[in-house]
Amino acid sequence: METSELLQLVIAGLKNGSIYALLALGFTIVFAATNVINFAQGEFYMLGGMFGVMGFSRFGLPLWLAVPLAVLLVACIGMAFEFLAIRPRKDADPMALVIITVGGSLVFASLARHLFGSDALALPDFTPGPSIALGGAAVERQTLWIWGLVVVAVVGLSLLYGKTRLGRAMRACMQNREAARLMGIDTARVVMISFGLAAALGALVGVAVTPLTSVRFDIGAGIGVKGFAAAILGGLGSPLAAVVGGLLLGLIEQAVIPFSSAMKDVIALAVLLTVLFVRPQGLFRRTRKEKV
Repeated sequence: METSELLQLVIAGLKNGSIYALLALGFTIVFAATNVINFAQGEFYMLGGMFGVMGFSRFGLPLWLAVPLAVLLVACIGMAFEFLAIRPRKDADPMALVIITVGGSLVFASLARHLFGSDALALPDFTPGPSIALGGAAVERQTLWIWGLVVVAVVGLSLLYGKTRLGRAMRACMQNREAARLMGIDTARVVMISFGLAAALGALVGVAVTPLTSVRFDIGAGIGVKGFAAAILGGLGSPLAAVVGGLLLGLIEQAVIPFSSAMKDVIALAVLLTVLFVRPQGLFRRTRKEKV
């Protein structure tokens, strides 16, 4: 394999890995606040792309306005989902809550099919123009937006957790939600905001990827599994680990392509099962010992 071909695979791996990383961040944020896996995260990705297309194509909004409005709308949907579906069963077994999120993902996909149809929809590139040459490889301009979003998300979450009262409340809920509630923290508000933030991240990456791959009502489940695999690979509960897990998963997928391109979509499941069997806490998360 030539150097340029290898570099192109690395660029593609980092692009896909960045997508998985942003989705993994959404899984991590909700899990940290609730200890529940939100399998509707992939549908927030899909809805972001769908609402972005609707705002741009159907309502004629400029792209710079259609994108943030789509993200805001999906964030509100995420908070409404928590309020209507999760909060009434907040004391239920975690598995019951996971099943609720699975049901929610099916409902979102069905509604999207009725609202937007079954055809693939697309958006123009945020920055039109030819790909950028890099060492014999080519980088799409839209890929730079996706990489930039990862940096903004990591920096933004770091500032949120480290510099704001809300972030400190979210960190307290990560450690022990019941203790945080006894200390006067409004844990219900924190959980709702966590769902909204996770939904916003999913929508943001969804609308950013739509110019590259288009969007359909049924893509949420597949991309959601890859985001979940990335979160498990890095270690649920750590935003930085989720990002590293996503990038690693993207690179592993691309490493397989020269040998068997048909295996690309199986890699996420293989990685997920391997990590669950070998190191369930993920590669970068330490196991915590509890005193009895």
